[in-house]
Amino acid sequence: MIPPRALSFQHRPEVDQLRAAVHNGGTAVLGQVLTGTGGVGKTQLAADYARSAWDSGGVDVLVWISASSRAAIMAGYAQAGTEILAADPSAPEQSARAFLAWLEPKAGQKPCRWLVVLDDVVDPADIRGWWPPASPRGRVLVTTRRRDAALSGAGRRLVSVGLFTPQDAAAYISAVLAAHDRHEPTDQLSGLASDLGHLPLALAQAAAYIIDTGVTCARYRRLLADRLGKLADLLPEPAALPDDQAATVAATWSLSIEHADRLRPAGLARPMLQLAAMLDPNGIPADVLTGRAALTHLSRYRASGLRQPVPATTDDAAGALHALHRLSLVTYSPDQPVRVHGLVQRSVREQLAPRRLARTTLAAADALLEAWPETEADFATGERFRANAQTLRSYGEDLLWSDHDVHGVLLRLGQSLGHAGFLNAMMDHYRELAATSAQKYGPGHPRTLRCRSNSLRLMAIVRDPAEAVAAYTELAADCARLVGPDDFATLDARGALADARAEGGDLSGALAAYEELLADERRVHGPFHRDTLNARGKIASLHHAMGAAPQASALYEQLLADCRTHLGPFADMTVEIRGELAGLKGRAGDPAGARALYEELLADHLAAFGRDDRRTLPVRHELALWRAAAGDPAGAAADLEDLIADEVRVLGAHHVEIADARFALGLLRNQAGDTTAAPAGMDESAGAMEELFGPDHPLVIDTRSMRLGWQHALLESDPAAAVEVMKEQTVALRARLGPEHPRVCRASGFEAADFWIMLLTWCSAKTGTRCLSGHELWISSFWHGSMAADLVVRRNWDEPQKRWCDL
Repeated sequence: MIPPRALSFQHRPEVDQLRAAVHNGGTAVLGQVLTGTGGVGKTQLAADYARSAWDSGGVDVLVWISASSRAAIMAGYAQAGTEILAADPSAPEQSARAFLAWLEPKAGQKPCRWLVVLDDVVDPADIRGWWPPASPRGRVLVTTRRRDAALSGAGRRLVSVGLFTPQDAAAYISAVLAAHDRHEPTDQLSGLASDLGHLPLALAQAAAYIIDTGVTCARYRRLLADRLGKLADLLPEPAALPDDQAATVAATWSLSIEHADRLRPAGLARPMLQLAAMLDPNGIPADVLTGRAALTHLSRYRASGLRQPVPATTDDAAGALHALHRLSLVTYSPDQPVRVHGLVQRSVREQLAPRRLARTTLAAADALLEAWPETEADFATGERFRANAQTLRSYGEDLLWSDHDVHGVLLRLGQSLGHAGFLNAMMDHYRELAATSAQKYGPGHPRTLRCRSNSLRLMAIVRDPAEAVAAYTELAADCARLVGPDDFATLDARGALADARAEGGDLSGALAAYEELLADERRVHGPFHRDTLNARGKIASLHHAMGAAPQASALYEQLLADCRTHLGPFADMTVEIRGELAGLKGRAGDPAGARALYEELLADHLAAFGRDDRRTLPVRHELALWRAAAGDPAGAAADLEDLIADEVRVLGAHHVEIADARFALGLLRNQAGDTTAAPAGMDESAGAMEELFGPDHPLVIDTRSMRLGWQHALLESDPAAAVEVMKEQTVALRARLGPEHPRVCRASGFEAADFWIMLLTWCSAKTGTRCLSGHELWISSFWHGSMAADLVVRRNWDEPQKRWCDL
């Protein structure tokens, strides 16, 4: 009996693959093995193939065998022998052998075209010795969840059966419901298909449940999303399964898991699948499942069935993954991410007792944190680990909080979000951790205070400086009251409050706050503690921002010597100060000197970290800018092109630093005659920042206005329109930040700089569309907070005017 055709059967690419083998194979042996996880529709594809072959008259004998065991295979052949050859039914093995012998082509025998289908082969060993013979007129089709090498070769080929495509999945469930006069919104059908991972069996059974119970598609999706609900409760009763299906989705994989657990290394496939069930179905780094923490988990549960515990090895872990792969429960290849279908994961999780679930969750967290590199090699690596951490958190966040602290994997997730440039997501993450910590441990617990601080860390930049000042004022007061004025949390909050004041334009207030903090840091930690040195660096930076460049340079020189001695030559603070000193030299009128210092800094970074390290990329960026300022714009442009390619790979295409680099590259290309490059760079930069900060952020307003000013003044020769753009920018910034904010002062300077606009337009007219290199360098310096921007903030126009007039 060929299984009945499923309601709303979908034509799939695998159908064409099977038929192409027949059409292209001539008289060659045609043996094909359909392999895939349970529920992807292998039996339906085989039935469609067999039915088409029979209905078209392409075969004379068709044998369909449910091949769940060796005995079942032999019994199927024996029945064929009895019916075709009148073999003795009381001797089934003899009858089966006679049938296979009859299939052998013989000279003078009337040609017979035959097809043998062995459906649902559970173990390749069951079919050993029972493969149909090679024949120019015979075909063999096998369906199985196994992917063992024994199934291929000898003229046979494996055909992997995957999931429905999103379009096919939505079309299938829509057709099934429509056949019962049920019509649901397209977006809900597509969403349900995605929720079920486009698995054909799950879609069929979900549609049956919706039809039988009368619930809407939206209601079913809500039930499915409820973590407290069981998958088995959202599927039809066994007696009501559609299309003569034998088992629910929840039971489909149980037999495969049992078989995998019996494969070598025995007893490890099940705990390995349980560990994988806690992580991202779309890709788990293999190191997570083969590291020390994973081996501890495997050893614990293998030991439960042994008299003497045997520690699991890395080879054991790889063997367990391979066993699961052979049963199509996971997709595993060495050095590639491990993939598991989401419904397989859910089915496995729901079968775990609460205590076992808690242990497995913690084991997965330990394994993920252990494998997570301190420095993510590229964006894809970080994204994969973040996805796994988010998945683990969604399944069992409560289990990741002990009686004393949160598991480190959630803290590592926050750090990774920040490094990847997802600043709002990082702050939201820490805000959620702070709320949970306050609920579990109290508002004065160190973890609560640190998470609160981290949630505010970039508020002054990403959102509103005034809001950040208010939030940090409250936090500093809470820390002093709850843990004391000399605690790390209190001192850290005071420093962050000073930073927020500086970002909001209160430079003198920030300087006074840091001078008070420095005295306390020295008293509490000593003169050379990292926090003390950091306060000294902040004071030097504020002196620079307030116009005292010589004083800032002297402070930085003293600080650099102490950082080298007490922190090391490659500590972040040491490197940062070397960069500040190089920038000060360049802004003092020695761009070649700045370039030389950055070349030394880059050489040190390349030797210590490599060209793609996150610490090296900013140094490469700054060196390119100073190379341009020192008279080598072509070399700078080439450096920026290389840098952008590396940053896209390492940081991800979304990162604002890449938009920043493209902005600078556009300026340099404009200097070389490409008048569209700079506006394009500005557009891209503004778009990236708008996505990160929102449309009303001052940086976004700055860049959009600069873009329009550039267009009017340089491309359209309309300086009056450019001045109007600057005026509009000033109004917008004044409303957002207040009249005394440095950024508003800067915009006011632009508004008054009709001379600048006119000079620029005149020079453009004299030299064609090519713009003054000095102007471009000024814009680049403005963008990166360099010399001219600082001069404008101080309303000191002498040096910029001198530069322009000299040009």
